[in-house]
Amino acid sequence: MFKFIHAADIHLDSPLRGLPTYEGAPVEEIREATRRALQNLVHVALVEEIDFLLIAGDVYDGDWKDHNTGLYFAKQMARLKVADIPVFLIAGNHDAQSVMTKRLQLPDNVHVFPTKKADTVHLESLGVAIHGQGFATKAVTKDLTTAYPAALPEAYNIGLLHTSLTGYEGHDTYAPCTIAGLAHLDYDYWALGHIHQQECLREHAPAIWYSGNIQGRHIRETGPKGCLVVEVDDREEHQVRFEALDVVRWVELTIPADDCPDLAACVDEFSARLTAMLEEADDRMLAVRVVYTGATEAHERLLADTVQLHNEIRNAANIHGSDQVYIEKVKVRTCPQQTRSSRNEESGPLGMLEEVVEDLSQDGEAEARLAALLDPLRMKLPAEISGPDVDLSLADPGVLKALLDESNPIIRSRWHDEESGQ
Repeated sequence: MFKFIHAADIHLDSPLRGLPTYEGAPVEEIREATRRALQNLVHVALVEEIDFLLIAGDVYDGDWKDHNTGLYFAKQMARLKVADIPVFLIAGNHDAQSVMTKRLQLPDNVHVFPTKKADTVHLESLGVAIHGQGFATKAVTKDLTTAYPAALPEAYNIGLLHTSLTGYEGHDTYAPCTIAGLAHLDYDYWALGHIHQQECLREHAPAIWYSGNIQGRHIRETGPKGCLVVEVDDREEHQVRFEALDVVRWVELTIPADDCPDLAACVDEFSARLTAMLEEADDRMLAVRVVYTGATEAHERLLADTVQLHNEIRNAANIHGSDQVYIEKVKVRTCPQQTRSSRNEESGPLGMLEEVVEDLSQDGEAEARLAALLDPLRMKLPAEISGPDVDLSLADPGVLKALLDESNPIIRSRWHDEESGQ
């Protein structure tokens, strides 16, 4: 019997982009998250008394800004050396051999597989053979597994590979291969990296797993992140369990606002849901995107008072979550309870404008013509509302339709405020 950890995609010191730095935002805590998650990985390895650690690529997020990134990783590996725990790793697309210009010698318990061809390490005392090859360049477009060594007889064979298989949405296709191709090599376990979501592709003969990354880095990487602890009794029997390592957990909190009559009720609903989330967070920080949905009486006010809504949400997060909650963004995706056909027609300029906006949102050709006319205006907008992290492509009919849907209640709200003298 032996035990090992399968981890991948550490992305140590990965930079954070596009995060709002409002007063009190825990930006430094988030910036340090990948380091603390690596600490957690080493801690779990020591507590579990594993026989070896596998890292399936992307230890680093790219070339180091300075040597401190490499120094930190080497220091953590030295903790494992003291406990006689060997580490086997491969380079991925982010830390490919051609990408890294700075290097440091790692402790001698760390074995880095070559990038020119696959190699095998035979741990005879355990009856384990580990096969692997790293990325020589950032974009590896060939199937590396076709040149992986044959399985060693009588050994538990593990393949270490950074790959997107036949392709995953949101990920570039690197080192493409198939599940059938992996199975053909007759290994017992494939430890895969590159895809940041933990996933079991095949449970037995061979077991094929993505461990996911150990720390989510932005709102597209939600949910628990960590490593896989694998206990092997013999070639036919093994147990795989997930161990959470993340110190900041990204959450998209969708709140149906159908029963919320006003903005205050929407904030109260957020507070109630946040309290429940904090109870399940195990003291880790939550980075939350709040998304309001549904048909609600509060629709127009939510869109008209976005600044007030955002600050009320942040205030509620401070009250209920203290320093444990970071609000990444607040999105309003609600719709009004009444439709145009079921309400009294407005008269005068407001009614005419509202009718034009609705007609545009329902006429694809007119919407496309408007998009073509408006898109050049983006170049004239301030950077804070037209930067790379802002979804404001006016040539995209889908984006334009969302803007048209949002504009109607804002116009109505401001018009009525002026009429009432507010």
